[in-house]
Amino acid sequence: MNTTLTPAEPTVFRLTAMDRCDSCGAQAYIAAEVNGSELLFCAHHGRKYEAKLREVATSWHDETARLAEAN
Repeated sequence: MNTTLTPAEPTVFRLTAMDRCDSCGAQAYIAAEVNGSELLFCAHHGRKYEAKLREVATSWHDETARLAEAN
């Protein structure tokens, strides 16, 4: 039996260190689209407002898993 391993596709993140939280200015890891505007949040504020935002957001982009990779 021959098993060929293929390398995993690299993960491409949309948010960069230049994207900042609209609440506090920390690096943004969450982007939510509300009424045609994109709101950016750090992990803390994204979680704090998530329940209310998800009710009105047309999209929710979460890259907080990147925080665990840094350790």
